[in-house]
Amino acid sequence: MKKVVTIGGGTGRFAVLLGLKKYPVELSAIVTMFDDGGSTGRLRDELGVLPPGDVRQCLIALGESGTLMRKLFTHRYHNGGLEGHNFGNIFISTLEKITGSIDKALEVAGTILNIKGRVIPVTLDKAKLIAELNNGKIIEGEDALGEYQLVSRFGIKKIYLKPKARAHPKALQAIREADVIVVGPGDLYTSLIPNFLAKGMSEAFIKSKAEKVYVANLMNKHGHADDFKVADYVRILEETIGKKNAFDTVIYNTSKPPQSLLKRYADEGEPVSADVESLKGKYKLIGANLLAEDVAKVAKGDKLHRSLIRHSPAKLAKILAKL
Repeated sequence: MKKVVTIGGGTGRFAVLLGLKKYPVELSAIVTMFDDGGSTGRLRDELGVLPPGDVRQCLIALGESGTLMRKLFTHRYHNGGLEGHNFGNIFISTLEKITGSIDKALEVAGTILNIKGRVIPVTLDKAKLIAELNNGKIIEGEDALGEYQLVSRFGIKKIYLKPKARAHPKALQAIREADVIVVGPGDLYTSLIPNFLAKGMSEAFIKSKAEKVYVANLMNKHGHADDFKVADYVRILEETIGKKNAFDTVIYNTSKPPQSLLKRYADEGEPVSADVESLKGKYKLIGANLLAEDVAKVAKGDKLHRSLIRHSPAKLAKILAKL
């Protein structure tokens, strides 16, 4: 059975895992662990645990326990002392406190949700994401960086972890043993790049003999990736990894979202340009209509309208399975 490793965070990778779990592959999801906003940030600060939000989403995507458990782990409280918290986040953080290990907590939660595959934190060290812009401004924290709207204008001079973090040995082992490694889709600076800042990750990725795939975003993030083409994402990721042509294959969307959704998304960003002329001859390029045909439901209180335009798990998995 082929071993497939995904690297990322946030909501973008949900589609990858949801689609691939239906194929006969051995899945490992390596997850960024630097989220410090919302329910995740509060639990991280108050309980001293590692951030549970991104690992929770992977557990849900890989789970096969049925609708009720999925609803339970995505339930968000809207009043009382737990207002703003997510049940799944509380559950995972409580398990970590009881077992003394995020690994053990994920193992238990994975059993409950009957997941197909493994969810692996990119690091077990507690660290904060720091970005230094070219104008000298220092942004501390993933949440603050995600909200800052002038990243594209000034550009990032340096992005690093404070304190330094070591890659989880399980993550490095998964990369060494992988047949295919899938990076993305996901927010460039808060979901993808942070994974390669953990010591050992870039080196392991470069040395891996696996087919290395980048799945491009559907939409640019306003203030972070204004007017970005697919090539811009590839270039910045490879600069972080420390190797040109670090990827073998680039998968990107060629279909334009409905105008009605683009209007609702206007304040968030514009579609990623499918112009891949500069990538020809360097990568295996796969362009296709990757848009989900149904409109994603937005939970009460969810302000992330960009989730309305998303990848189709089935379409994406079909392409990845051929690799």
